Amino acid sequence: YSKKIPVAGEQFSSQSYHCSVEVELSDAASPEQLQSKIQGTFALVRDAVEADLHGKPAMKPEKAEPSASPAPSAQPTPPKPDATAKASNKQVRFILDLAKAKGMGLSDLTGQVQRKFKAESVYDLTRKEASKLLDDLKAAA
Repeated sequence: YSKKIPVAGEQFSSQSYHCSVEVELSDAASPEQLQSKIQGTFALVRDAVEADLHGKPAMKPEKAEPSASPAPSAQPTPPKPDATAKASNKQVRFILDLAKAKGMGLSDLTGQVQRKFKAESVYDLTRKEASKLLDDLKAAA
């Protein structure tokens, strides 16, 4: 899911936001189950990007509604660089790419994040935690 929004006060300028997720699906799933999983995952990703743009916490997966439209906002609030700031999109993307290159599945990575950082997923890490995880992944053989 990606979205471009205009930069206030600057003509012909925009900020781009992007989020992608890899999901493992069962070969035994029916077409309806696959469609449901795809729609639910898309809604989760879309809601996470929209929540980040509008400075609100993302909805939990069980509460996400695929048909719900996010409320428009005049201008997103940029994240403040503090100890509790969420990991940047660039950090998350690098973590996912590095884990994939090392042969780690998304469930393995999520398990490691939950054990080491007590976070729900890689998207819930702080900048500092994401930096530590990147160091750990780089050091892993």
